[in-house]
Amino acid sequence: MENREIACLLAETADLMEVAAEDSFRIRSYRNAASVIESYPERIEDVARDPERKLTGIPGVGKTIAAVIADILERGSFSKRDELLQKYHPGALELLKIQGLGPKSIALLIEHYDVRTLDDLERICREQKLRQLPRMGAKLEEKVLRGIEQFRSSAGRFLLSFATGLARELIEYLAATPGVECVQAAGSLRRGRETVGDLDLLVTGRDPAAALDRFTCYSRVHDVLGKGANKASARVGLEGMQVDVRALPAESYGAALQYFTGSKDHNVALRQRALRLGCSLSEYGLFRLDESRVAGASEPEIYEKLGLAWIAPELRENQGEIEAAAQGRLPALIDLQDIRGDLHMHTRETDGRATLEEMAAECKALGYEYLAITDHSKALAMANGLDETRAVEFARRVREINRNGLGIRVFSGLECDILRDGRMDLAGDALAELDFVIGSVHSHMNLEPAEMTSRLLRALECPHLKLIGHPTGRLLLHREPYPFDFERVATEAGRRGVMLEINASPERLDLYAPLLRTAKAKDVKFVIATDAHHPAHLRNMIYGVTMARRGWLTKDDVLNTLPLAQFAAAIAAK
Repeated sequence: MENREIACLLAETADLMEVAAEDSFRIRSYRNAASVIESYPERIEDVARDPERKLTGIPGVGKTIAAVIADILERGSFSKRDELLQKYHPGALELLKIQGLGPKSIALLIEHYDVRTLDDLERICREQKLRQLPRMGAKLEEKVLRGIEQFRSSAGRFLLSFATGLARELIEYLAATPGVECVQAAGSLRRGRETVGDLDLLVTGRDPAAALDRFTCYSRVHDVLGKGANKASARVGLEGMQVDVRALPAESYGAALQYFTGSKDHNVALRQRALRLGCSLSEYGLFRLDESRVAGASEPEIYEKLGLAWIAPELRENQGEIEAAAQGRLPALIDLQDIRGDLHMHTRETDGRATLEEMAAECKALGYEYLAITDHSKALAMANGLDETRAVEFARRVREINRNGLGIRVFSGLECDILRDGRMDLAGDALAELDFVIGSVHSHMNLEPAEMTSRLLRALECPHLKLIGHPTGRLLLHREPYPFDFERVATEAGRRGVMLEINASPERLDLYAPLLRTAKAKDVKFVIATDAHHPAHLRNMIYGVTMARRGWLTKDDVLNTLPLAQFAAAIAAK
């Protein structure tokens, strides 16, 4: 069992315990353990199976949690979870995923209306009974109904990071098959879509079909959906993601990779181009009308024979990339190696899991030249946010750290809340002491579009603001972006020299392709940052870079590709 699966079971149980109004200390212990386990660099199962090691040696894992993990590894669940699911019905886990509802609200719904499932919840809202409960109203009913619709439309979707991890695991496993030379992920994962429905893996070599047998015997496969001579399909892992593995002859590998990568609209446009050139294109290859083969073994060859430069998978959405490839106008897309520093992260001063020094050491290990520590401001009281006094003291401490030297430059920063009226959470003279101020919305996300637009426009007037963090506020598979006039805000940000963040946290990936292209057209510059709360999260930078590539961005569009001296000068000039 993978770490993320164990962490998910612990986190879900903590939610159910909160519904049951159990002891807050015990709830916190489950949540802390889930966070530690999810980001732990080793497989927890390997630690548990090692006779010379103990789970209690992992920070945040005491005897009780260690016993729970042992139970999970033995049978996929544990007694506390079983007890709560019997009490509340498994549908309660779906209720917890609906935007606008928290554990306390769900407890009220269960107490007053015996709500157990999404269907029960939808019926209560449509009968306008939810508004009759304390602290609930008609607007919440509308929000919950939208949340139910969103949840149902996203059911069966998985975060890009989850799909990437599963693909990496299966590729490593299948690549060890005798006779297999190459295993490659295709589909929406290869295009870098924010969420992925299923995995397509393509296999080639001397005996690619051998990989199909090995796949269906994998320990985490629990439901084989079908198996033939060239394809096997199964559900994998606790989450049950569908994986399709296809065995391919070498002469068709490139054509199949192109075809199964998609997107559908890109492929349709490409096939139409092939027809105009007197050819036909399929997953088997590019052929003349007399059925003689033109290309198929490699993907670049397919594009070349169609008179096109090779198109990066992230661009294949039929949004002008084919025309640009024909005219030699494709951008030189930003790459992970272009990033010189990470500018959004949190430490134990607020809600992070590591010290400044630990975050800096990890950034240095990643080869970065600089980083900014950007803990929360005081409005996030539950995160122990910094007030003016602590912010100024932090800036002084960072200056001292840089004098002593950590082998990497540290910039003093802050993720400052943008209040409902657009004011910044801290006074201007305190913000002036800091090198890098991010303005973010963390509250009042249900404002009308005009009010949210005005809020962000007022925030842009702050002379100390360098970056708008996670600009749309979305949480993938959980919360929709808050509505506002993005084009107007982007125009003003470009005029004032305030950058927009591409937040690389897999749960956010905000901004995303259409908005990035809109903002770039308004002369906006960007920062790609991880919003890391643990050193392991710093490695999520790749997902932000993927979003930037999908938005047609080059390294010149992104400020934290600059060398240290140029970056320092750029933020000082603003």
